[in-house]
Amino acid sequence: MNNTKKFRREPLTDTQLLMTITICIFVGMYLLAMLLFKGGFLHAQQVFDMLNDNASLIIVSCGLTIVMIGGGIDISVGAVTSLVVMSCVLYLNNGGNIFGSIRLALVIGLAFGVVHGFLISYLEIQPFIVTLAGMFFARGLTTILSVNPQKVDHDSFAALRAMKIEIPWLGYTAKNGNLIPARMELGVVVALVCVLLVFIMLTFFRLGRGFYAMGGNQQSALMLGINVKLTRFISYVLSGLLSGISGYVFMMHTGAGNATNAAGMEMNAIASSIIGGTLLTGGVGNVVGTLFGTLTLTTIKKIVVSSGLNDPWWQSITTGGMLCFFILLQSVVLSRRAKKKKA
Repeated sequence: MNNTKKFRREPLTDTQLLMTITICIFVGMYLLAMLLFKGGFLHAQQVFDMLNDNASLIIVSCGLTIVMIGGGIDISVGAVTSLVVMSCVLYLNNGGNIFGSIRLALVIGLAFGVVHGFLISYLEIQPFIVTLAGMFFARGLTTILSVNPQKVDHDSFAALRAMKIEIPWLGYTAKNGNLIPARMELGVVVALVCVLLVFIMLTFFRLGRGFYAMGGNQQSALMLGINVKLTRFISYVLSGLLSGISGYVFMMHTGAGNATNAAGMEMNAIASSIIGGTLLTGGVGNVVGTLFGTLTLTTIKKIVVSSGLNDPWWQSITTGGMLCFFILLQSVVLSRRAKKKKA
């Protein structure tokens, strides 16, 4: 008698499948860039530079992924990030300290998240209208604070900004023979920690499962005993909080504030989330996929520049084309899976 147990492999969920496709496309695209362009693509520092330049975008995209999984949208994240940057720059330049500036960033982000969450969840106003109003309000406040660019003039912050994490064994040897270690900014660590915490929350906590249930089918979520209004409220609070953190990381990267800071960040965050496998209709998405969605978006932009197409509109065209490709890919993959399930 054969007592050997046969283990049946569970099929990938829609979220896992779309995330896997994104990771595979990123790896394939980057390997192709290494073969065609070589140069910086052969060094690990290229990946670290992508993370250094997009740490704030990764954090904002995490918050937007939470909202989109729940079936909502938040287009104010870029403007809130800009407001946080300008507020913290002026605070530090007028005798403030680092801990106070961090608190200020979190308070601003939370304030917008709470107001948006309340209006959308409890007053049932359309998310697009509420967050559009929040976007204009934040941009207006940023302009009131200062129209001119402001550079941070604070010794302690300058020391914090200058701190880098060096990884010698991932470095490369320059033409003069010197070893240049790979360098990563502190903002990247903050971004990766945010990705990890959001991933744990979405995967292992009841709140995370509530976001998926609410985005998949609100009536079913109510029947499961989920407090939909509170869950939706929390999603916007988390989005606002992550926007505040993103603003501070953005300031650590640039060391300055400007009324046009983070312009278009909300669109890039939406694109990163969609490329990472998050559906606009809700119920499907993964923050790890969003991370690779951001890297994929950045890689295609670097490939465009390496191809000699330095005009900014080429990056916009390729971003739009990439977004359309992934939306079409998601539609095809999910429709085929739905047909197989019916069969």
